[in-house]
Amino acid sequence: MNIEMIRAAAGRIKGHARRTPILTSPFLDDIAGRRVFVKAECLQHTGSFKFRGGWSAVSALSDKAIKTGVIAFSSGNHAQGVALAAREHGAPAVIVMPRDAPTIKIDNTRALGAEVILYDRETEDRDEIGARLSKERGLTLIKPFDEPQVIAGQGTTGLEIAEDMNALGVTQADVVVCCGGGGLTSGIALALAADAPGLRVRPAEPEAFDDVTQSLASGKIERNTRLGGSLCDAIITPQPGDLTFPIMLEHCGPGIVVTEEECLRAVGLAFERLKIVVEPGGAAALAAALFHSDAFTGDAVIAVATGGNVDPDVFVRALETLK
Repeated sequence: MNIEMIRAAAGRIKGHARRTPILTSPFLDDIAGRRVFVKAECLQHTGSFKFRGGWSAVSALSDKAIKTGVIAFSSGNHAQGVALAAREHGAPAVIVMPRDAPTIKIDNTRALGAEVILYDRETEDRDEIGARLSKERGLTLIKPFDEPQVIAGQGTTGLEIAEDMNALGVTQADVVVCCGGGGLTSGIALALAADAPGLRVRPAEPEAFDDVTQSLASGKIERNTRLGGSLCDAIITPQPGDLTFPIMLEHCGPGIVVTEEECLRAVGLAFERLKIVVEPGGAAALAAALFHSDAFTGDAVIAVATGGNVDPDVFVRALETLK
């Protein structure tokens, strides 16, 4: 992985992905005790940053591979990103999704034309399922985070952050990223190391699923004991990726662990103060910025709101935290 791959992905993505805005609110600044800048990737196509990686990976395939089709495994956001990118390129898509994924994500993936295959994340291995189907059908597997072209696509988010924060005069700050396997986190870290070295990436994860935080602390890949059962489904992975972890170890600061309750409150506050819809896993970075002020120094923090595909009942619960 290198910055040239990210810049090449940016060229292929230009005109297809949205350049998402940086949002602010004085009310959020008061809660955090410093300026809070929110990169609203929940406004990206398909409701999350995952469209960037999906488009980058599909657009890099040969004509033959596109005609044969692609396969991906995902709890929903990568699924939708790959499904839309595949549809736009005329490629068949098969998506392997956990049965406990939010209904809206499963329905949206099917609506984008993909064949959805459900599995039990506690008893079945999605890697095995994906590899088997890929071999049986001749499909190209696009992994959700441990895939160079996916990392490159996610890294375009970092290029935009570097440009926008430079324009705002912010050259020293932590950039908090909701982190699952580390595709977005490592991509942003590579982009910022090249274009804005004063901006340091910090992974944010939910309690009991803090494999990246533990891995960064120990210096080696650690694995979660649990594999499911969190409102933050978008960022639940067994462990960091073999490609992503070395990048994060070199370029990221310590991870920050947040609670589900903090994520729900961050969802509510994002809607109330920024007028955006964020899912719990996509709000982990904002939760860290707002409720873990002692984890930061300096007068500014940047939080990436990574996704907004939330089921209505969960969103109602988040709004109720504001009462």
